[in-house]
Amino acid sequence: MRFLLCLLFCLISFTAIHAQKPQRLMAEKTRILFVLDASGSMLSKWDGDMRINVAKDKLALLVDSLKVNKNVEFALRVYGHQFDSKLKNCKDSKLEVSFEANNYFKIKQALTKIAPKGTTPIAYSLEQATMDFPDDKNYRNVIVMITDGIEACDGDPCAISLGLQRRGVILRPFIIGLGVGKDFTQAFECIGKAIDARNISEFAQALSMIATQTLGKTTVAVELTDEKDKLVEKDVNMSFLNNVTKEGIYDLVHFRDKQGKTDLLEIDPVLTYDLVVNTIPVVRKEKIEIQGGKHNIIKVKTPQGSLKFKMQTAKEYGKLQAIIRQSGESQTLHHQPVDADEKYLVGKYDIEVLTRPRLYFSKIEIKTGQTTELAIAEVGILNVVNMTDGYASLYVIDSQGNPVFVENIEPSKEKSENIVMQPNNYKLVFRAKTAVSSAYTVVKKFTIISGKTTYIDILK
Repeated sequence: MRFLLCLLFCLISFTAIHAQKPQRLMAEKTRILFVLDASGSMLSKWDGDMRINVAKDKLALLVDSLKVNKNVEFALRVYGHQFDSKLKNCKDSKLEVSFEANNYFKIKQALTKIAPKGTTPIAYSLEQATMDFPDDKNYRNVIVMITDGIEACDGDPCAISLGLQRRGVILRPFIIGLGVGKDFTQAFECIGKAIDARNISEFAQALSMIATQTLGKTTVAVELTDEKDKLVEKDVNMSFLNNVTKEGIYDLVHFRDKQGKTDLLEIDPVLTYDLVVNTIPVVRKEKIEIQGGKHNIIKVKTPQGSLKFKMQTAKEYGKLQAIIRQSGESQTLHHQPVDADEKYLVGKYDIEVLTRPRLYFSKIEIKTGQTTELAIAEVGILNVVNMTDGYASLYVIDSQGNPVFVENIEPSKEKSENIVMQPNNYKLVFRAKTAVSSAYTVVKKFTIISGKTTYIDILK
C-alpha cells in the first residue's frame, strides 16, 4: 500500500512538472521591412559610386544571402522616388514589395527600377510601415532603414518610432546612414539603433551585423553574484524591461542547477534592456545591449542574507508582521511576517515589529549567506474586567518611569477583554461614557509577564 501511495505521488509530481510549459521568450519567425531612401540626394557620389547604387547592390546581396532561412520574410518600402523634389511631396512613400515567402526575386527586381528624385519623409514612411506588417504574434517585426539624410518634412520620426514600439508593432529599428557624418547617430538614436557608415565597406559590415544581430543564434546567462563575484545567488524573480519604452518584456525566476550552472535564455537581441532583479531592495542594471549571434553573460551583484524572528507565541498576535526599512530611510521597504524567513540585500536595516507596544531594532546588519535572528519576548495577556463602553488608553512605562502612549483601546461588549502584550510595566487610563465628570477617570497600573495572564478590574 505504501509503495502504491509513493508511486501515485511521483506520478502526480511528474505530471505537474511536465504540464507546465516553458515560456517562448522570442518569436520563432521574423519579418524584416527594408525602408530605402530614394530621395534626390541619393544620386550623389559616395566612395566612388552613387549612394543609391551602393544601397541597392548591397541590399540585393543581403537578401540573396538570407533566402535559405525559412523563418524570415522580407518586404521593401521606398520613399522619395515617385515625385520630383521641387514638389516636396511629403507622402512620397510606397510599399514596393509586400511580405510573402520566397519573394527575394521580386525585391531584387524592384530595386533595379528605383530612381531617386524626391524628398525625405522619414516620419511618414515609419507611420505607413504600421500597415506593412501583417498582424501575426508569431512573428517579430524589424525595420532596417537606409538613408543619407534627416527628416525633410514636418514629421517627428522619433515620436512615430516610439509609438510603434510601445504598441508592439515593431522592435527597435535599425538606421544606417550612408556617409551622413558624426551627428547622424545622435539625431537618429531616438528612432532606433543608428549606424553611420563612412564608406562602402562599413555599409556592408553594418548590413551583415544587423543580419547577425537579428537572426543569429543568441543566448544569455544572468549570473547573480555576491560581493566577491561568486555565483551563489539563485531563485530570484527578475524582469527584463524594454529600455526605450520601459515596458516589461520577460518575467523570469532565476535558475541555477545543482552543479551551480546558470541556464541559457534565448533573449531577443534586437532590443536594449533594463534588467530589474527583484531582491529586497531591487537591483537595476540599465541599457544592456545583447550581442546577436553570441553567448552573452550579464553579471549582477545581489549579495543576500536572511532575516528571521524568534518568537515562541507569535500566533497569539494573529498575522504579526514587521516593517522593514533601509537604515536611515523613512520609506517602507517591505512587510515581513514574523513566522517567515526573508532574504535581503547585504546592508543595514531599521525594523519595526507590530507587537503591542511596537518593538524597534536599529541598524540591523544583514550579511552574505548568513541568517540574522531577532528575538521577540514571549507575550503575556492582560485580562480587563468590567471595562464598559467608554474611553481607554494604554501606556507603557519607560526605563525613566515616564508613560509613553501605546494605543487607544475600544472596549468590547463582553464582560472581560484579553489583550496580547509584550512584557513590561503599563498603565490603563479609562473613563466610562456615562460618567458626568473627568474625576471619574480610572488609572490602573500593572505588569505583564511572559507566558502569564494579568487581571485588572476597572470597578475595583
